[in-house]
Amino acid sequence: MKIAPRDFAGKGLAYTLRSAQEEDASELVAVRLQIDGETENMDRERGEGFLDEAAFRELIRADSESERNLFLVAVANGRIVAFSRCQGSSLKRLAHRVEFGVGVLQEYWGYGIGKQLLQESIAWADEHGVKKMTLQVLETNEKAIELYQRLGFETEGVLKQDKLLSDGNYYSTIVMGRFAK
Repeated sequence: MKIAPRDFAGKGLAYTLRSAQEEDASELVAVRLQIDGETENMDRERGEGFLDEAAFRELIRADSESERNLFLVAVANGRIVAFSRCQGSSLKRLAHRVEFGVGVLQEYWGYGIGKQLLQESIAWADEHGVKKMTLQVLETNEKAIELYQRLGFETEGVLKQDKLLSDGNYYSTIVMGRFAK
């Protein structure tokens, strides 16, 4: 599904949130690789689960046509600096929910872009009859957990020792959900 572009400003940064377009595919390849290499909060290490330009084009096309998917990008200073995705299911037993994921380039942390992407996704979900949004977050990502809680997400469970990080230790993943009001 697509949404109308919206402009935002915060902490001296102006940016636009809009639906991803097929022309964004090449840039998204690079942005995703960079984000994956900047933090261990993501599921992937840099280069893992690689999506090339053709795969991104197909993903964007499919998400644009689906009533249960939403692929957003944040554009600042003439480039994509963040993205988020809500992915739904066509299975009847799961059709009431979507899973949310987000990535923000490290140099753009602290501007509220991730929060705005989530708020736009929540508004979209509520407007389109999505009953539940889910997400997974690494236990050490305390700022994200606090944000999710402020926006109505609750902890539903913990996947113990779920991820092996570069320090050689295993960390848990927190599963969170938000029900439509």
